[in-house]
Amino acid sequence: MCVSICGLLFATSAMAQDPAVQKPAEKGAAKSEAKVKAVRFGKLWDGKGKVWTNAIVIVDGERVREVTTDAKRIPAQAEVVDLTKYFGLPGLIDVHTHMTLYTDETPGVPMLRQIANNSPAVEVFLARKGAMRTLEAGVTTVRDLGSDQYMDIAMRDLINRGEMVGPRMFVVGYGLTITSAAYKPGPNLPAGGIADGVPEVLRVVRQQVAAGVDLIKLFASTGTDDDTSGYQTYGYDEIKAAVDAAHQSGKKIAIHSYGPDGARDAVRAGTDSLEHATDMDDATIAEMAKRGTYYVPTIDHNRYYIENGSKIGYTPGFEPRSQAFIARNLETARKAHRAGVKFAMGSDAIYTMYGQNTRELGWFVKAGMSPEEALKTATSNAAELLGKADELGAVAPGYFADLVAVEGDPTADIGVVVEKVKWVMKGGVVVEKRQAAVQR
Repeated sequence: MCVSICGLLFATSAMAQDPAVQKPAEKGAAKSEAKVKAVRFGKLWDGKGKVWTNAIVIVDGERVREVTTDAKRIPAQAEVVDLTKYFGLPGLIDVHTHMTLYTDETPGVPMLRQIANNSPAVEVFLARKGAMRTLEAGVTTVRDLGSDQYMDIAMRDLINRGEMVGPRMFVVGYGLTITSAAYKPGPNLPAGGIADGVPEVLRVVRQQVAAGVDLIKLFASTGTDDDTSGYQTYGYDEIKAAVDAAHQSGKKIAIHSYGPDGARDAVRAGTDSLEHATDMDDATIAEMAKRGTYYVPTIDHNRYYIENGSKIGYTPGFEPRSQAFIARNLETARKAHRAGVKFAMGSDAIYTMYGQNTRELGWFVKAGMSPEEALKTATSNAAELLGKADELGAVAPGYFADLVAVEGDPTADIGVVVEKVKWVMKGGVVVEKRQAAVQR
């Protein structure tokens, strides 16, 4: 899903003037000069449970001023964008990405080698491509769960300053992980994120907070890429220390666990979200429902790994294990949904997966959700998980003007969201156009 050159130039120029990304001293002036827009949809699902017919969204700068059906409410000076043949949605939110781990499909060069060989500066520069593809999919906000050398912080800040076009980012810096490398004689600088035991866990959490992250991540089990094992790595006391330290610093925490043991202790310890977990027992699932713990199962990313394993550089033979993991992951999601657990959409997008972010929604429908329930995982639920329920995930006065136009009815067919995004606005600025909207 490539953006046209003219579309990219338009988006780049517009972002440079976006009041959401101006320096603090410039914000007042930028907002006073911002042009009011009136975006007209044939129908609009507003993220708050209402479907509007002949909806008009009045956008003032980076925010929504009003949602109405009365054309007389359109200001005389407003730029009118006619999307009446499309269905409107709030900008979507992907709560599990790795934006700085972007790769091209360079023939003969495995993606893993590309990642290993790129310098941080090169990797952040290349990541702009994945960022654009993510926006093209209608995803205007992401929670990015792990990067090296604080590239995620750099990318977040470049986007906020208007130097890069991409989704709004909430980042973790280094995820906490146990020592997993052999001892080497001679001077050894500690690797970022490595923490063994409660004192080191506390130190590394505080290190991430000092670096300027938005939330904390901890790896409570093995499992990543073509490794679908789920052996618990951190004990309960260490997990609890990380959760408490994060919350004491005003940060939420996401905990990775492929298997049930790390998941159980993460939920008991009070994690805000649980990533991936399969094979959870009924007691853990019930505890999640009771506590309001968010489940981010990331079912689709293993589908991506299977389809692209040779290009990534995985050793052949992993596919049956990953297929079995998908089945268990989906069944766990079914059980959690039946039990009333809250879900948020996370793609685990990496390498060349950007732009496929919303395919996770199709798995949620397979797990028993209605299309509207699935939409909530990528809007209001995800916004609540981010702590931004009053600014993101809905089309309402005072919210960021993040809007998506799709062809078809997403409340009846979730595939519309995955395959038929036609137009995207982030913070009042159009960043993707695939149709001839009438503007005046």
